[in-house]
Amino acid sequence: MGGEEIVTAAVLVIGDEILSGRTHDRNINYIANHMTRIGIRLCEVRVVPDVEEAIVEAVNTLRARNTYLVTTGGIGPTHDDITADSVAKALGVAIDHDPRAVELLQAYFARRGVEATAARMRMARIPSGAELITNSLSVAPGFMIENVIVLAGVPDIMQVMLDDVTPKLRTGAKMLTATIQLFRPEGDVADLFAAHQKTFPDVAMGSYPSFADGRVSTQLVLRSTDSSLLQRARNELERVLAARKLL
Repeated sequence: MGGEEIVTAAVLVIGDEILSGRTHDRNINYIANHMTRIGIRLCEVRVVPDVEEAIVEAVNTLRARNTYLVTTGGIGPTHDDITADSVAKALGVAIDHDPRAVELLQAYFARRGVEATAARMRMARIPSGAELITNSLSVAPGFMIENVIVLAGVPDIMQVMLDDVTPKLRTGAKMLTATIQLFRPEGDVADLFAAHQKTFPDVAMGSYPSFADGRVSTQLVLRSTDSSLLQRARNELERVLAARKLL
């Protein structure tokens, strides 16, 4: 459902492989774009190792100060996949093989002629009271319990899980963006831009310099949930930039 409420989320990325640099995270940007598009404001991201204490602390901290917490990683079949157990501990609930997940996995393995080993069936362990999140690619489900959304770390699987859970999420005012491209260093407009922020305190503003093809450029980005306010802020900024021959 939509509305003017501000709905927030945090992302918790779980995995030694991310912190060691062995695996390049591809999920944060995708989740950020997805949340922005549906009207949920991503407020923070944290990366923690495959250590129960670190996961429990992060889950409890982030879920307490955001509408939703999305976790990625750590729900596979190996010994270091401890996200489900850690989330259960954080929320103070039991965890065991969920009959719904067991049925899904056993049927999937039977179709593929794969043995349902104890390791593979670890992926059916779900905290008590959780709602399953469908995995249309490799069947092993994610889950949602209270405001914690637990997704796979593999990007393609994470994405289909996120699509499945999205209709169940409360959403709010969508963040709108206006961008002004300048072919000059940001130092040329820093004071002007700071003054403009004071004029429009309810519009979030950021300056993003880059250097490509031997040319310096700066993007001035304005963000607001109010389309008319955003347009006024953009129009006034463009007017001032043009008057100073900076546009």
